[in-house]
Amino acid sequence: MQTSEYKASYSSLCNTLENFYRTDEPKIIAIDGRCGSGKTTLAKQLATKFDSTLFHLDDFFLPFEMKTNERMSEPGGNVHYERFKEEVLLPLQSGSTTVHRPYNCQQKALDDPIQTAFKHLTIVEGVYSLHPALQDFYDYKVFLTVDKNVQRKRIQQRNGKEKLETFIQRWIPLEEHYFDSLQLEKQCDLVINTTTNQ
Repeated sequence: MQTSEYKASYSSLCNTLENFYRTDEPKIIAIDGRCGSGKTTLAKQLATKFDSTLFHLDDFFLPFEMKTNERMSEPGGNVHYERFKEEVLLPLQSGSTTVHRPYNCQQKALDDPIQTAFKHLTIVEGVYSLHPALQDFYDYKVFLTVDKNVQRKRIQQRNGKEKLETFIQRWIPLEEHYFDSLQLEKQCDLVINTTTNQ
């Protein structure tokens, strides 16, 4: 069930993308935010609605060999933002087809290359998509947030109870360090609270 607040935020976002879609210049939208807040779901809805290309930051998980103490202490350091910039954002900036290799966490290796044709509108979703090294490439920035208890419930439903503990002990603290250090919500054009959006 969607609340009036969420509907208003979603409508505002759609209006913005509609205006972008009508312009001559290509646009890139980023959707960052807390795990379990619905970033992937929202991005897929928008990509279908606006015939956009969609990229997931989860495909650019940081390889094990790069996980030094120095790197992991950096806000947002546990995503391979350098590779995302090189393989996706720079080609998009020049209107080119992109070729990237998603990182397979189970295999701890890169999967086969994926070629993506350039489109007028691109959506990038995932935690760390608004890393400082990437922000200048975006025309519009969205942050999704969610109540902590609802977040845990959603993660357990999606990933199971055992994985929930991993999120609580490892991934959520890293994310919150990134959000707090960069004051990310204040840097975004739109903040959407999805707590009551079911």
